[in-house]
Amino acid sequence: MIYCVTGKLMLIEPNFVVIETGGVGYKCITTTYTISQLPTRGTATTLFTYMYVREDILDLYGFTTTQELDAFKMLITVSGVGPKAALAILSGTSPDRLMLQIASGDVKSLKAPGVGPKIAQRIILELKDKVGNTEILAGVKGMDFSGGISMGQGEPSAQSEAISALVTLGYGQTDAATVVAKMDKDLSSQDMIRQGLKILARKL
Repeated sequence: MIYCVTGKLMLIEPNFVVIETGGVGYKCITTTYTISQLPTRGTATTLFTYMYVREDILDLYGFTTTQELDAFKMLITVSGVGPKAALAILSGTSPDRLMLQIASGDVKSLKAPGVGPKIAQRIILELKDKVGNTEILAGVKGMDFSGGISMGQGEPSAQSEAISALVTLGYGQTDAATVVAKMDKDLSSQDMIRQGLKILARKL
């Protein structure tokens, strides 16, 4: 297994890059997110890789961070989600935001070309518990996914009530969860809603 490829960035195309090392050019299929993080052509760079092998298919996928690589590997474990769909999802968002979308059950935000509502629901259903236990969420600074942000059983927390209220008022679930997660958990749900409205209004 090739863990990573380090060398000169030879070529950048819309869905893949080529890195030259030791006289060999490695074609790494990747996301627009990774491409946006790359240096200019001719510069030394490193991509963390995943080798996808299926019968007559042998493809190498590369990402600028292990966080995005881990997100890719997690997505392709979902039934019906192959590398193409995983790349489409990751091309439309950052890895940490994707983890928040899954953790908060935000089906509407979890969309991409070729990924419909049914696939999005399946991703959330199969990965929501895994996301809560993965180090991928370490990249989401200042956010606490315990204490009631997820809509579990039992009494709703002030955080979950605030998120639900903000979503009812028309804000996206991911945006609402992001804002509420950064608040003091000792605040009442009403105070969280008021603060959340002020913060979200400034983003519009």
